[in-house]
Amino acid sequence: MRKGTIVSQKAAYPYLLITPAVLFILLFLAYPITRVFYLSFQHYNPSRPFMNGFAGWANYTTLFQQKEFYEAVWVSIKWVVTEVFLQLVLGLLVALALNCHFKGRSILRTIIFMPWALSGVLTATLWALLYNEHMGLINAVLRQFGLITKNIAWTGNLNKVFGAVVVAELWRGIPFFAISLLAALQNIPDELYESSDIDGCGRFKKFQYITLPLLKEQIVLSSLLRFVWEFNSVDLIFSLTGGGPAGKTTTLSILIANQAIHTNNFGYGSAISVISFLFLTFFAVFYVQLTRFGKGI
Repeated sequence: MRKGTIVSQKAAYPYLLITPAVLFILLFLAYPITRVFYLSFQHYNPSRPFMNGFAGWANYTTLFQQKEFYEAVWVSIKWVVTEVFLQLVLGLLVALALNCHFKGRSILRTIIFMPWALSGVLTATLWALLYNEHMGLINAVLRQFGLITKNIAWTGNLNKVFGAVVVAELWRGIPFFAISLLAALQNIPDELYESSDIDGCGRFKKFQYITLPLLKEQIVLSSLLRFVWEFNSVDLIFSLTGGGPAGKTTTLSILIANQAIHTNNFGYGSAISVISFLFLTFFAVFYVQLTRFGKGI
């Protein structure tokens, strides 16, 4: 009897250890998701409580009839693809450079990784000063070199605002890929490169047949995480442009934030959130299957 009790206690011990984590997830993840799904089928506006009640599929019907929704989807796709691709490519180049041995490497690593430690709001404030039409550093430098004759309203110009926000987010996002890929690069055995030197491989072949394949898992994981984060990115865009001008930087996440903050239409905003959640879920599953993540080289 005592032996059976001890075995039972040992079997239950791991579950006891993960109980706090499970409760934390249920409290801060499962409940909010369930709440969003529930509100998406409700008319819920705290400023108009007399209008609240069950809406059925009305929020979704309205959503798919709105032009702003499709425009936000298109902006989201442009935003995520541009950001993830450029951050990956530039982050990989930075990681390869920082993986080399040279004097002052530690100091340079610290400087390059600093933007990742800043919040989106602080980053937006910094770039808002740089982009300022009247006293911004960017306009001043461009005028100094004779590249422009008139100051540009970077966050107010319909043709330039998207690119301006992309650059600001690149400055903050590149260090994430650089950190992740640099860690993976340092785990590649030097013996592989030494063997390739004996076989007469050049730098490009080393990168093609050794570095890139061994970075595959980290690239896939980092890209997937960054895709989700950029798709849900609100802080920088909302602080820098608020989704404007004329919806040029209004992603689905910004559209959700506007519905919650400006109109208090939480039911409609929740419907957009559900669509975003389903899209991200299907994309993640498809991406993992397509890249054969976790199945080796």
